[in-house]
Amino acid sequence: MRSIDPAALDFLARRRSIPSRLLEAPGPDEAQQRTLFALATRVPDHGKLAPWRFVRIAGEARRALGEKLVQIQIERDPSTDAAVLDKDRQRFTQAPLVVAVIARITPGHKIPEQEQLLSAGLVAYNLLLAAQALGYGAQWLTGWAAYDAAVASTLGLGVHERVVGFVHIGTAPTEEPPERPRPDPAGLVTDLPP
Repeated sequence: MRSIDPAALDFLARRRSIPSRLLEAPGPDEAQQRTLFALATRVPDHGKLAPWRFVRIAGEARRALGEKLVQIQIERDPSTDAAVLDKDRQRFTQAPLVVAVIARITPGHKIPEQEQLLSAGLVAYNLLLAAQALGYGAQWLTGWAAYDAAVASTLGLGVHERVVGFVHIGTAPTEEPPERPRPDPAGLVTDLPP
C-alpha cells in the first residue's frame, strides 16, 4: 500500500526563494553546513561520478570576492558606471553564507555531459531545500560572475569545471514571502499518442 506523507507534500508546496538582500545573520553553523552539504548531494548521479563540488564563500571572503568583481569590471571597462560597480561590490555581502555550486564535467565519459551538468543543478536545488528544511532562507543566483573566466579562476575552478550558481543562505525575514504566480501544470503536460 502506498504511503503518502502530507508533511513532505506541504513542505514542497511552500518552497520559496528568499531574495538574497533580505537574508541576514545568523547563517548555518558548521554542523548545519555539514548537514546542508550532505543533503545537497543526495541527487541522481548516473555513473556515480559526483560531478559537483562546493566553494564556500563566508566571512571576509564575501567582501573580497565583491572587490575582485569590481577589479575585473574596471580592467575590462574603466568607464563602468559606479552603480554597477557598487552592485558587484555588494553581490556576496548580504547573506552570511554563499555557496558556489560547481559542476565537475568529465568529457568523453559514457555519461553525457548534460546529465553531469543536470546532476550539479540538482545539487544546487537540494541545497535550497535543505536550507529551508533547517529553517533558513535561500536564493539561487547566477549573474555574469557565474559565467566569467576570471571569476572562475578566482574561485579555483579547473578547466572542466563551471559555476552552476551561487546559493545565498541566511536567516529569512519573519513574514512569509508572497507567493508568485505559478504556471498551471495542466498546460504543460501532453500525452504521447499510442
